[in-house]
Amino acid sequence: MTDARRHAPATQRNRDPILAVLRHALPAAGLVLEVSSGSGEHAVHFAAALPGLTWQPSDPDPAARASIAAWAAEARLPNLRPPLALDAAAEQWPIDRADAVVCINMIHIAPWAAGLGLLRGAARRLPSGGPLILYGPYRQGGRHTAPSNAAFDAGLRAQDPAWGVRDLEAVAEAAAVAGFGAPEVVAMPANNLTLVFRRRD
Repeated sequence: MTDARRHAPATQRNRDPILAVLRHALPAAGLVLEVSSGSGEHAVHFAAALPGLTWQPSDPDPAARASIAAWAAEARLPNLRPPLALDAAAEQWPIDRADAVVCINMIHIAPWAAGLGLLRGAARRLPSGGPLILYGPYRQGGRHTAPSNAAFDAGLRAQDPAWGVRDLEAVAEAAAVAGFGAPEVVAMPANNLTLVFRRRD
């Protein structure tokens, strides 16, 4: 039988630093929507570590959803839901509400329209004060934070001109338009950042 599970090497390196931020930023209980869950390894790790929260993974890619489902079947966690088919750029999402939204390593490997859709969609589904948590590389003040990020950005744009490391200020401005306050910015290993936005009243 073919194993549908995918393996993302970066997950092993970044999951515990991200988890430390999640423990601080997420509510003690409720539903967490993860947008663009990829392999599903993060979803399993976070659901296991945060049993008071229900974790809802999602991804637009059928192969990614198969991987998420396979990891979930192995883990057998009662608070991990089956993956949803969700395109962040779409106006309609297959979920009406969430207490928190998490998105890891998506907006630089997607068109800017997907990032804008993520901000709008999250704002419509979160309660006042609900967190939207984004992790990945960002430029600050129009500059890359490290030469490795500049090289990574160039590689992304060579694959697809619509991709690329985003300016933190542009993301914060678009988030404000969508209904979020200014982000809490947390420095992470490997020259990445976690941005914690909260839905305004």
